Amino acid sequence: MAEKDDSRASTNKNPTTEERTSERELVVRRTVNGPAHLVFEAWTKPELFQRWWVPKSYGLTLLSCEMDVRVGGQYRLVFQHGDSTMAFFGTYREVTPPSRLVWTNEEGEDGETVTTVTFEEKDGKTSLVVHDLYPSKAALDAAIASGSTGGMPDQLDQLDEFLASFGNGSESA
Repeated sequence: MAEKDDSRASTNKNPTTEERTSERELVVRRTVNGPAHLVFEAWTKPELFQRWWVPKSYGLTLLSCEMDVRVGGQYRLVFQHGDSTMAFFGTYREVTPPSRLVWTNEEGEDGETVTTVTFEEKDGKTSLVVHDLYPSKAALDAAIASGSTGGMPDQLDQLDEFLASFGNGSESA
């Protein structure tokens, strides 16, 4: 399958790559400037997550962010776009600090999508792999066509900006 290099970045930004690896799978890769423990906290603590997650380019407002990050715990994110609201919700299947996080996305009509994020630290930076397994080819096709899969490069740029606020990243968030 074709790989999309979405490194709209200036020379100081890390590139984000998106690749459709099968009919049902989309994989996003990015190295971010921070240690794995801090990056993991940014994905699992609601007070941190809401500071970087919403892609600014989408014109969305995050109205609420509920996250019970434990195996079997649930999350619910409510967004506003113009006059309409939408909710994203699911269940955490695996929580392995600071290396792996797995959750379901249950708002789709076609069944749940399973997202797996791995965090691998090297030299103070963290390699992220975000793997989405959709319930069907049609579900992934629809997500791509709607543009809902395209926000990750912006989100990860924002994560890098957020991590920069912690200096060298040796402290906890």
